Amino acid sequence: MIEELYHHFLACNQRVSTDTRNISKNSIFFALKGPNFNGNKFAKEALNNGANFVVIDEAKYQIDNRTILVDDVLICLQELSNFHRNKLKIPVLGITGTNGKTTSKELIGAVLSSQYKTLITIGNLNNHIGVPLTLLKLTSQHEIAIIEMGASKEGDIRELANIAEPTHGLITNIGKAHLEGFGSFENIIKTKLELYDFIHNAKGEIFVNNDDDLLRNSIDKTITFHTYGQQKSIINGFVADHHPTIGIKWVIANQEYYTKTNLIGAYNLNNLLAAISIGNYFNVSNENIHSSLEKYLPSNHRSQIVKTQNNTIIADCYNANPSSVMESLKSFKAINEANKIAVLGDMLELGEVSLEEHLAVITFLEKEKIDAILVGNEFLKVKSNYPTFQSTEKAIEFLTQKDFKNFTILLKGSRGIKLEKLIDTTIF
Repeated sequence: MIEELYHHFLACNQRVSTDTRNISKNSIFFALKGPNFNGNKFAKEALNNGANFVVIDEAKYQIDNRTILVDDVLICLQELSNFHRNKLKIPVLGITGTNGKTTSKELIGAVLSSQYKTLITIGNLNNHIGVPLTLLKLTSQHEIAIIEMGASKEGDIRELANIAEPTHGLITNIGKAHLEGFGSFENIIKTKLELYDFIHNAKGEIFVNNDDDLLRNSIDKTITFHTYGQQKSIINGFVADHHPTIGIKWVIANQEYYTKTNLIGAYNLNNLLAAISIGNYFNVSNENIHSSLEKYLPSNHRSQIVKTQNNTIIADCYNANPSSVMESLKSFKAINEANKIAVLGDMLELGEVSLEEHLAVITFLEKEKIDAILVGNEFLKVKSNYPTFQSTEKAIEFLTQKDFKNFTILLKGSRGIKLEKLIDTTIF
């Protein structure tokens, strides 16, 4: 069945669709299911909108020989992507981690793309659907693939690794996130390390932050691994300045380089060093590594600087968890500006430890004397002297009464709090 479907896939010039609202002409439509939708119901619409074939898993929606009936559409999509991936014998770098995996992916992509035709996961297509869709974009022109892998419950990384079959792996770090889905920090560790397990069995190679004891000590000594860090590594580096973006110094084979980046926060050092390490491994010239990192511009509210008429906003509100918030606040404190204020949104999906973790953030703010405004129901549960609001809309009502000029403002919170709405106002 997969070989026959693969023939159709190639005949459709590798065009795949999963949404009839933006269907690609002459594509294969996969009728995926979700908690609130059933793609099978849209089989006829998909064909009417230009699909050549439709893959379904409910017989009552069969129309003609253009509908392909399978046991499970999602599993079929995953098997097709794995079949296609194995047709192309190129390096596949799998990336996971609690924080920094998307930024690392983008930085590594920028570096490798300077010398290779590189496939890079688009946006956050890093789950059981997004990874297959990414792999199906591979062509014979690609020389390397960078596949981001996200996890929200046990076993997710094992599943994605079995689909993508990475030859190389990077875990950026392991921290507390999606605790509702994982149940415990120990389960997070176990799940992230499933990438190492796959690489070990595949006799692949790993890139590791040598300063991270948990990661370094979790590597089976029979695996080939390459280190980066602040010292005693193959690639060494440190933050040289914050004004407000960071400049880093890095060393390869006793040659020192200085790269001024467009990234905020010392926590991005490891993301940058990972990109340097991987670029160096794949023989990207030091000049191209430097130039790629210097030109990289963050987007999508990840360590992104937004200049307004009166202020500088550090938009880092794509997502948030306890470790990323603490790192953001430490870097924010290090910025040498007189007028600073942090607007922090709830850290969502923390389950039973939510109250404890939000209290820890407030304790840190008080200890470091950081001015702040807090947003969300979780912060409302914790007593503090900081202005706290149920929603971003309520915070906007309060902030419109204030006058902000020559301020540096940090926006950090989970995506569900929608702190980016503050950027679209004239408050700042």
